[in-house]
Parts: sequence; structure tokens; C-alpha cells
Amino acid sequence: MNVTGRSRVVHSQALSHPSSRNPEPSGSPNGWRKRKRLAWWTFVAVAVAGTVVVGLLTRNAWAPPVRDTIAAIQQRLAGDPAMHSDETGHETDASGVASPHDANMIALSEKGNKNVGLSLMTVETRDFHKTVSVPAMVVEQASRTRITISAPMTGIVTRIHVIRGEAVRPGDPLFDLRLTHEDLVQKQSDLLREVEQLDVVRREVARLDQVSASGAIAGKRVLEQQYEQGKLEAAILADKQALVLHGLTQEQIDSIVNDRRLLQDVTITAPSPAESESGHEHDDLFQVAEVAVTKGEQVTVGVPLATLSDHCELYIEGQAFEQDAKALNEAANRGVKVTAVVDEDGSAGREIADLEILYVENAVDRESRALKFYVRLPNELARNEVKNGHRFIGWRYRPGQRVQLLVPVQTWENRIVLPVEAVVQEGPDWFVFQKHGEHFDRTAVHVEYRDRRWAVIDNDGTLFPGDTVVASGAYQLHLALKNKSGGGLDPHAGHNH
Repeated sequence: MNVTGRSRVVHSQALSHPSSRNPEPSGSPNGWRKRKRLAWWTFVAVAVAGTVVVGLLTRNAWAPPVRDTIAAIQQRLAGDPAMHSDETGHETDASGVASPHDANMIALSEKGNKNVGLSLMTVETRDFHKTVSVPAMVVEQASRTRITISAPMTGIVTRIHVIRGEAVRPGDPLFDLRLTHEDLVQKQSDLLREVEQLDVVRREVARLDQVSASGAIAGKRVLEQQYEQGKLEAAILADKQALVLHGLTQEQIDSIVNDRRLLQDVTITAPSPAESESGHEHDDLFQVAEVAVTKGEQVTVGVPLATLSDHCELYIEGQAFEQDAKALNEAANRGVKVTAVVDEDGSAGREIADLEILYVENAVDRESRALKFYVRLPNELARNEVKNGHRFIGWRYRPGQRVQLLVPVQTWENRIVLPVEAVVQEGPDWFVFQKHGEHFDRTAVHVEYRDRRWAVIDNDGTLFPGDTVVASGAYQLHLALKNKSGGGLDPHAGHNH
């Protein structure tokens, strides 16, 4: 090879080596196209990621309708020509239970729904508080529930204005007494005599003031009469205070002074209510629990005439077990609200939420080993009517009613909470029946906690807020599903006594 040939080979190799080529200018058409493609794919990636994020955040809104639509299409595609239709158009067998091909799918006719007593509910998430149940009882407030009306003075009962069971307001008349107390009569007589003497002295002082101005008499005479006037005014004030201690009101004393007549009869009225924090409009209603005297009876000072009851606010007396004392004290210290379930007419009970523990006793009962604590219970009027001129009332909560106090001890956040009748157990598995279109699907769920009333379901994506599930009648659906599939019926399966 000559020199010219070798130079051509070297030049050819230099052109073919990557490091020997010049880089493409950034302003060339090829570079602009590459940047455009990169920007496009970046936009597509961001749009896809945003769509996925928005879909995940809004899955509670679009997932249930999509699943229902898919289930309805599957049901139509899986139709069984051997089935016959009832009057509602649902394909059912002779028992009123539809038989879709899926072993976990069941449908009921309209009559079947009524026979089972089916009720539905919408799935929602909330915080659930695990509670301990403490037996309790509605009791009276020792400091304010019972009010004894006593005779303020000696006398004879001339009239009884109320009857047992009647409701009265503060200031309403209860009894009329004719006064026979000697000391009270004497105090009234002294008051009248001193009032008359004071009028005489005042007129004399006014006359002497006019005479002394002309110098006809000495000023010493005027001072003596003014001194006598001061003594009478002090005695009158003392007599008025004595009559107040005897039970007379300021209005009655003023009437004695103004009318210049002794008070022969006195009317005993209902007292003002005790201070209350309940804030109800019926706080000023008392009920006559007992009338202890009869008309014409002679009574002395301090003798009970009647007993009034004020049930607008009561206590719930709880009796915690020793093992629950720690949780109870922690709940009281943290101000945790408790729930009361009050027995009413043999029904499941009425729930009263957001009650606060008032105080916990410092001693444990020696015999029962129970730690008592108290919860304030605002009462409600269940009856308020007037008959024959007398008002009668009835309270919803009454002393002696049995109560269960539910004291929170643990909290699960953002869980699906269903009535315990909505879940069915079969071996280690728990199921709920989820409504899709015209049928129900048996869906396996994870039950984290269960008590006598509620079941806490793990919010793991099996159920979504907005789904419709069976709230009551799930056990009957479970038995019907097993019967349809030919399985043996266990009368106690999924049923708790």
C-alpha cells in the first residue's frame, strides 16, 4: 500500500469514530424535535399521574356506582332460564329466593324481603370508642330533689290548695294557716303600738320646731322629742326583723303597718327552685310528693306540712367493679363523655350521649367491693297537662330506673362501624351482605372488635363509604344462601345469644 492509500484509510477511520464527529448544534432541526418529544412525554406522564391521584382521592364517589353497574351487567349475562318471575319481575324459586350462579350471591323477592325483616344502611366511617359497661341506677340528688315544707308558725290549717301529684310553681299557694302563736300575736301588737306612738312623736316634733323658731320654748325640749322618735324607730325595726324570723314576708309586714291591722291568716307558698345548670325551661316546676296534714289540724312551728320533689335534674349512680376503677378514674380525669342506656318499658333502651362524670367516691364499698361514681342527668318532661284546675306532669327518667353506663377506654379512628346484626360469622370468617342492583353479595370482612351492639370493620378497601349493606336480616340471608347451595344448616352459625 502506498502513502496515498494509507492516508485514505486513516481519514475514513477518523470519520467513522464517534468522538471524531462534531456534536449536533442545539439550534438544528433534529435537536428541536428531541426537546419537543421529551416535553410531550413529560406532559403525558404528569397527566397520567394526576388522573391516578384524583381517581384514588375520589374513589368513594365513583367506585360504588361502577361496581353496581358491572354487577348488574353480570347478573343479566348470567340469567337462568329455569327460573320463573314473581309479580315484581324478580327471578325467584318457589321459596322466594333467587338463585344466581355465584355461590356468594343471593336475591330476594319483595315478599321475601318483608318476611326476613330486611333493613339496609349506608356505610360510613367514623371513630369508634371501645367502652366498658358499668351497671348503674337513676337516683335523686340528696341536696335538692326533696324539699320539705314546714310550718313557719303555730296555727290551724284552714285551707289546702294542692293535692298529691300536682305540679306547682314558685309562689303558688300551698296552705292557709290561722295564726294562734302567742309570741307572733304579741310581736304584731307591739309593732302596731310603736307605729302609733311614732306618729304621735313625729307630730309633736313638727309642732315644737315651729314654736322653738319663735323662741317661745327652749331647744332642749325639741331634742328630747327627737331622741324619743329615734328610740321608737329602732324598736319598730327590731319588731319587723322578729316577724321575719317568725316566717312573715316583707309584704305581710308592710300590710300590718299600712292597714294598722293584725295579721290573722298567713298563706304558705312554694319556694324558689335551687340553682340548676341544666338550663331547661321546666326548672321552676315542683311536684307535690306528699301532703302531711289535713284541714283543721293544729300545727306548731317546724311541723312538716308537705314534701315537694324537683326532678328536673337527677343523678346516675354507677357502681364500677374493682378491675374497672383505673379506667374510670382516667376517663374522669380526661373529661371523657360517657353514654347512658336507660331501660324504658322493656325495650332495647334509650341512649343518652355526652354525659359527664361529676365525681368519683374515694371509698370502695366493703360488702359489694364497688366504687360508686355519679353522672348528672338532665330530665325531660313526658307529660304536662291540666285537669280540673290542677296541673300534672310526668318525667321521662325516674329514680330507680336501671341504667348501663358506657365508659370509653379505647378508640379506633376512621373505621366502618356496623350494627352487630349486620355481620355473620362462619368459622374464622366474618361476612356482610352488600347490595348490588337487585341482589346481595356475601362479602368477607375483617372484624377488629365486636360487642353486644356494634362491630368495627377494618377500613381496608373491602367496603367503601356510600356502599349499601344489610343492617338487619343478615343471619337469615346467610341461612338462605347455605340452603340454596345445598349446605347443612347450623342453627347457631353466625348467631350470638
